[in-house]
Amino acid sequence: MAKVYDALRRAEQERKRKAGDESAPAALGVELAETTPAGRRSRRSWRPWRWRRRKRRPRSGSSAINKRRIALLQPESYVAEQYRALRGRIDAIAAQRPIRTLTVTSALPGEGKTTAAINLAIVTALSLGRRVLLIDCDLRKPKVHEALGLRPVAGLAEVLSDQVNVDDAIVKVEGVNLDVLPVRSRPVNPSELLGSAKMRELLDEVNRRYDRVILDTPAALGLPDAKTVSDLSDGVVMVVRADTTLQQDVQATLEFLDQRRLLGLLLNGAHAHRGRYGYAS
Repeated sequence: MAKVYDALRRAEQERKRKAGDESAPAALGVELAETTPAGRRSRRSWRPWRWRRRKRRPRSGSSAINKRRIALLQPESYVAEQYRALRGRIDAIAAQRPIRTLTVTSALPGEGKTTAAINLAIVTALSLGRRVLLIDCDLRKPKVHEALGLRPVAGLAEVLSDQVNVDDAIVKVEGVNLDVLPVRSRPVNPSELLGSAKMRELLDEVNRRYDRVILDTPAALGLPDAKTVSDLSDGVVMVVRADTTLQQDVQATLEFLDQRRLLGLLLNGAHAHRGRYGYAS
């Protein structure tokens, strides 16, 4: 875990160094957390710095959507390569213990979890012979279908309420070997549906059919949905936005989730350069 915070500190220092450079793009940093043999986290890992919350600039709709699928639109870009690096680290862990279902979440909205889930799903689907399913588990404010340009006729809520079978709701993404179970209707009981026996049955079924299932959840703090879904998965990646996410929010989320499933933190929105391993420019 110490490596996680060392990486975040380095990225924050790099961001400050380049604060005056408007041409320096946002970056993706990846560090996977370490666990002790017993699966518990070392308290020595906590460091006293903070991520400051800043005022975000408004983003255009098309720009935000394109960023969420950059690995599809620009597969040779440096950012796409960093998602491949993340895929490689997850695969390395999966060689030691099963990771077929992977939850991507964040402490609060707007920290980039959907962007991370979509791009990770895309680069994972680019692996030869690998079947990948991306499930939008945000039944309150779904974004996956919009980002990928999908027009679903049914979705997760309809599957969980037995209105349709899963095959009728899954949509294939054009140009990549990726299937998506999106959200079409927003139910009045999202937490109950995600925590239902039908959700467990659904994950059991898709686990038999796909090599990797990636779950995009709502933000973890304030709602039970992320906790419910992550408890059904084999691993969790938490997205942290540099200079935005507060350290106490990170710590609260880590205490809220099952830390035995935590694979690591993904740093989003940092400034870095190509020469530094684990970061994208």
